[in-house]
Amino acid sequence: MADGTRSDSIAALRRDLAAAYRLIALHGMDDGIYTHISARLPDGLEGETRFLLNPYGLRFDEVTAGNLVTIDETGVVIDDPYGAGVNAAGFTIHSAVHMARHDAVCVLHTHTVAGVAVSSVEEGLLPLNQWSAQFHDRIAFHDYEGIALNLAERERIVADLGEKQVMLLRNHGTLVLGRSVAEAVKLALNLERSCKAQVAALSMGLTPVVMPEAVAEHTARQYAEAYDSIERNGRSDSEWQAYLRRLDAIAPEYRR
Repeated sequence: MADGTRSDSIAALRRDLAAAYRLIALHGMDDGIYTHISARLPDGLEGETRFLLNPYGLRFDEVTAGNLVTIDETGVVIDDPYGAGVNAAGFTIHSAVHMARHDAVCVLHTHTVAGVAVSSVEEGLLPLNQWSAQFHDRIAFHDYEGIALNLAERERIVADLGEKQVMLLRNHGTLVLGRSVAEAVKLALNLERSCKAQVAALSMGLTPVVMPEAVAEHTARQYAEAYDSIERNGRSDSEWQAYLRRLDAIAPEYRR
């Protein structure tokens, strides 16, 4: 890749990741200064895995393209414009995935009320509606081991995740992988809607209607084909462009 093209690609990645932080905050899915969204950079000159993470201590609505921190797979900070380092628990989870899943450009982790609620029940997410059918039989599970500070947990996270793009971290929250930042954000927003809808439906005290297996699987494949048409076939992502226009109108400083 030519230096100019590489620089443009990295600049676009930083912009998209900053947008992801702002969008997650805008949808009320952040958790103070905790949880993280990471993006994998092109490998370093020695082949080392490098990725971008938010500066520790900043709210999601304070993250910009220019203050993102670059770290490697060992936790060494390569570039830290803000000067506060990164959260150790964020490094544990995100480095585990980026080291094992090179298809994952972006890893997005949240602690929303609805996501934590669904992660805390044995059944997990049920195919109760079109949103949740997208994830039918496509969710991995990882049992809670405490705050993710033990690097040995990385192997278990990766083993439990397997080849899936979505994981429920039991009693903890959600984890989403995207082949692009845009895909990760869209998956995370749909997962959050699904969890909210399940909590709302089951709270009514009426009888939930669970989709038949065949219908849920058919719907999941329809969603997958739509995502593949963008990520594999290069179709324009009009939904992501709409999200960026919204941010450009209300918080254009995310690009700085």
